[in-house]
Amino acid sequence: MSRASLKPARISAVLPGSLAAEVGIQPGEALVSINGERPRDLIDYRFLIAEECVSLEILNSQGIPRTVELEKGIDEDLGLEFETALFDGLIQCANACPFCFIDQQPPEMRATLHLKDDDYRLSFLYGSYLTLTNLPAAEWERIARLRLSPLYVSVHATDPELRSRLLKNPRAGLILEQLAWFRQHRLQLHAQVVVCPGWNDGDHLTRTLLDLAAFRRPVDGIPTVLSAAVVPVGLTRFRPPGDELVPVDAAKAREVIQQVETLQVGFRQTLGSTFAWLADEWYLLAGWELPPEEHYEDYPQLGNGVGSLRLFLSQFEQLKLPPELPSPLKVLWVVGNAVEQAFQPVVEQMNRIRGLQLDLLPIASRFWGQTLTVTGLLTGQDILDALKSVENLADYDGLLLPQIALKDGERFLDDLTWQEVQAQVGIPVVRVDGGPAGLVQAVQQLEQGYAYGTLCCSATLGRRETAPLTRPRTALSRGS
Repeated sequence: MSRASLKPARISAVLPGSLAAEVGIQPGEALVSINGERPRDLIDYRFLIAEECVSLEILNSQGIPRTVELEKGIDEDLGLEFETALFDGLIQCANACPFCFIDQQPPEMRATLHLKDDDYRLSFLYGSYLTLTNLPAAEWERIARLRLSPLYVSVHATDPELRSRLLKNPRAGLILEQLAWFRQHRLQLHAQVVVCPGWNDGDHLTRTLLDLAAFRRPVDGIPTVLSAAVVPVGLTRFRPPGDELVPVDAAKAREVIQQVETLQVGFRQTLGSTFAWLADEWYLLAGWELPPEEHYEDYPQLGNGVGSLRLFLSQFEQLKLPPELPSPLKVLWVVGNAVEQAFQPVVEQMNRIRGLQLDLLPIASRFWGQTLTVTGLLTGQDILDALKSVENLADYDGLLLPQIALKDGERFLDDLTWQEVQAQVGIPVVRVDGGPAGLVQAVQQLEQGYAYGTLCCSATLGRRETAPLTRPRTALSRGS
């Protein structure tokens, strides 16, 4: 796509008090160019606004253009937010991986959930994983020219033939040459390996991790592969027939843990780092205790679910919990059943707060057909179905809903909104974010909402909404 054919970038928000707000730029307008150059994406935008003198071409909501001249500090932000980070559209995946979660969804899911992202720009900006199989020479040149590092790369296997079969793409076999390109250009990446039993486990997994570790050794003081995450394949009941995939069971989880932990010992000796990290799911599937906090170093693979549970538990231990609540409160906390045992210490500690009864509602997703489910994959219908088995649900003063289950802040994967769930549940639903501090904050805001005759419907950090209290708080009589 030529620069001249790029669509203007639609502005979704203008931060109050920002330079853009001072010169009258409004949400709903669009950015055409910066100093005469049309940005392809948020990366271009950030580079182009780094100048001290900036000339913006803006289209108002009626499509009428105007020019805005700004003088600013170098690297000073303008305060603009956009509807999308990619002004020229998403680079989609050209592979046909049988384990791809996008292809394991029912066709009636909303269209955005069927977009197969394989875009290096989202990898750089947000840490999403890409395969490197769809990049023409011009994009490789841009990565090098703009120093877009680190990127996050789905490797899965370093054996060329095996990786081509896994991704069903002959270009996938170039992975070792591509890693060498990163090393040559002194650029860095984080890697992930999704383990599919019978495909890339066993000796193949050992080879892959050893190959990646070879790129961890610094060249001119710069390591290429900074870390590798080992993740179990996730399968749903909607997966394509004949995919030849089998789920990870407890025995396989224990086998992989022992295999990788043996390699980790060697990596710590030769690389000075654990380097290859096991996602928390392995330990949950195996029924084994999570490694201690010091094992995770600086949590380099947190976005891959590596150490996220240990970090949550460690942060919770550092909280100073209130000794009591001003009035009794009975709360139900929704989680995926994968974390049920890991969160038991949190529930026990929270219930030492006088006046609080916190009960855990661990849920396996019937929607996805999974016996062990992480919280982020719970659907609204999963929660409604699970609540049918809760005795005396009306006695609860609120339902704590982790924000991670809502993909746009409002909507579950099955398109139900949290407000629709609340309407069917009949008790307040409180969205919780911000780790363990957000959990405590949600409980306190819920209690305060009842105390003052309002309900805090959102405990998400940075936002707070109130609504009239419509349900009598019968629980106030318990224990008082």
